[in-house]
Amino acid sequence: MSINMELMRKKLAQLRGEDTDDNSVWFRPQEGETDIRIVPTGDGDPLKEMHFHYNVGERKGGILCPKRNFGERCGICDFASSLWREGVEKNDDDSKKLAKSLFVRQRYFSPVLVRGQEDSGIKFYGYGKKAYELLLGYILDPEYGDITDTDTGTDLVLHYGKPPGASFPQTKLTPRRRSSVLCDEAVGGDERCAEFLESIPEFDTLFERKTPAEVGAMLDAYLL
Repeated sequence: MSINMELMRKKLAQLRGEDTDDNSVWFRPQEGETDIRIVPTGDGDPLKEMHFHYNVGERKGGILCPKRNFGERCGICDFASSLWREGVEKNDDDSKKLAKSLFVRQRYFSPVLVRGQEDSGIKFYGYGKKAYELLLGYILDPEYGDITDTDTGTDLVLHYGKPPGASFPQTKLTPRRRSSVLCDEAVGGDERCAEFLESIPEFDTLFERKTPAEVGAMLDAYLL
């Protein structure tokens, strides 16, 4: 009997303290190729943008930036900007390096149906700026049109992995050459499709929003 590689991945994820819940709302690509389909949303915007601060303590997943997301004061933004100015004035590379690690960063999220895993329902896929620009290009290209359309949309091939010599994994998204329905009869047809779309989690509930005071307290604890 061969080794159950999926089980081994779950064991490694558990060892690292990562989420191993099969019912998680998040889609995390495995190395190799995966077919995904971005699904339509009620507000017409399947490419959601959020801003986070990372590297503040051991918090996994980052901290929502009160300033960039909600127009409120953000102590991390203020501290990072002040630290950067100090580093520039004093030619202090350490200060500039720390400031850059605390600067706000954009992340993007889309609801997707993972081919071969349709029974798991709609997941949210998080990705970076390059993938975001690529997706916008496909959406605005008349050759593809509305890639989320349930009848004439387009699946995407997600290539994920670390090329030889690279330090980090890279993501590449390539549209299939032909359009397809979101849910064919093998998946359950139109009725199952409606269930999928009705089950998309509310995006605003996916992240924990901290008040400016709470974010400031987290920064203070990190700096102690």
